[in-house]
Amino acid sequence: MQIHKYRAKSVSAAIAMVKNELGSDAMILSSKKLNGQGSGHLFEIAAVASNANTLDQTSDSYDGVRSELVSIKEMIYILNHSEGMMEKMILKPATLTLYAKMLRNGITDYYARIFLEQGGALNDYSPECFKAVREETIRIIMKRVEIHNFPETINGGRNITALVGTTGVGKTTTIAKIAAQMSLKYKKKVGLISIDSYRIGAMEQLKTYANILGIPFFPAFNRKNLVAALERLKDMDAVLIDTAGQSQYDGKRIEELKNMMTDDLNIQSHLLLSVATTEEEMNKTAEKFSSLKFGSYIFTKLDEAEKCGSIINQLMKTQLPISYLTTGQNVPEDIEEATKNRILKLLFSKN
Repeated sequence: MQIHKYRAKSVSAAIAMVKNELGSDAMILSSKKLNGQGSGHLFEIAAVASNANTLDQTSDSYDGVRSELVSIKEMIYILNHSEGMMEKMILKPATLTLYAKMLRNGITDYYARIFLEQGGALNDYSPECFKAVREETIRIIMKRVEIHNFPETINGGRNITALVGTTGVGKTTTIAKIAAQMSLKYKKKVGLISIDSYRIGAMEQLKTYANILGIPFFPAFNRKNLVAALERLKDMDAVLIDTAGQSQYDGKRIEELKNMMTDDLNIQSHLLLSVATTEEEMNKTAEKFSSLKFGSYIFTKLDEAEKCGSIINQLMKTQLPISYLTTGQNVPEDIEEATKNRILKLLFSKN
């Protein structure tokens, strides 16, 4: 393994030298700040070409996260996306890798810094201590992930759940997936209601799913219909309600939905957000639907998303739990109950 060393007056200049000679996939073995002669400090980076026989990667107790050398590509990404952080971590290539993974997978720079600081990754520590520092940083991230388990909430009495969200986010297929899981896996008595009077096709689709599963289904076009349907399903363990897709900018229709599902009906709402949309739209949706007092998030369309860090960003903003993740259109297969380990893999196994 041939080790190349590059010195320059700035981190960016040293990185540019490595990239020009070894390419953007070169791996950093070490980096340090040297005391210069008269003209200030020098930065030295030791690197090898990407096809060199570099150090073996070692796994730790967190599945999906590896102790890796940082690449020039990751350093360039940090330089372009995080002002000032490079010099703080120039002596810690392993910390740079963890930081770059968070940024590349969509966790905002602001939250990534919080996690690193709270995990002690920005403190002075010896290289052999990085495993513990990394585990603490990841523990801090996972501490912010709260799980809402639907089946565990059904312990006697009837659980009434409505899925709300924007048009096309996947409410109807998600309702069918949850109904199948509760009915087939957990042996619960489940009933379905659709109050999506704007799309007759959605009602027919949910009715078809109900017929396949052999569970009762009722349409409800107004509050009176909804109350009657709930009464007919009073012996169910769980009642799942499909709602009409609302634009996050259509306050009037969101208010109509709120007035239909009044507090006395004891309906618990859960907001669906597509991970494939922009984070700005996710934020706006959560803000506009907040009047429905939703109790958890269901993140959909993970199969269409390049990055999943927006999940963590959303949880940091609102402090609400996750209940389900969906990964496609197939019913009932493409759904899974959210777990902390699954979220961890989504954050660190991509890119």
